[in-house]
Amino acid sequence: MAALKDRLKADRVAAMKARDQVAKDTLAMALTAIQLEEVAGDAARELSDDELLAVLTREVAKRKDSAQAYAAGHRQDLVDQELAEADVLQAYLPARLTEAEVDALVADEVTAAAQALVRQIAGQQLESLDLAEVDRLIQAQKAVLAACVLAWLFQMGVPMPLALLAAANH
Repeated sequence: MAALKDRLKADRVAAMKARDQVAKDTLAMALTAIQLEEVAGDAARELSDDELLAVLTREVAKRKDSAQAYAAGHRQDLVDQELAEADVLQAYLPARLTEAEVDALVADEVTAAAQALVRQIAGQQLESLDLAEVDRLIQAQKAVLAACVLAWLFQMGVPMPLALLAAANH
């Protein structure tokens, strides 16, 4: 059984013993969402920790969306409840990367891909090396990498602005 699921179950029991209603209810809803994901499809299966993180990420996003809707309806009591539930679930998700950390990771990957591409191209005769073509290929690699990152984020349930998704399709 996935370690994260075991932790959720143990924390739910601890929340019941501590009479922490918000944590108990939130963890029960999260475990139900996990169970529904496990039985979705043709055959029941056990989710990996990565798949569990995706489910929890979706649940956090749902609660944040609900909080925004309740805020628009001037229901602060429900906003507070949804945000408290999101905070409980957020504790099980890995820390979010800072913008600088994401930039560094992407820069490293782009550099590695560009170096591999240049090594591949340099295997050809040097006099036939067209720098404009090399630049075009590097830019294409950057676009492919960006599309892969966005697809992975979307698969993980990270909410993204529609403008960002539209830009990725171009």
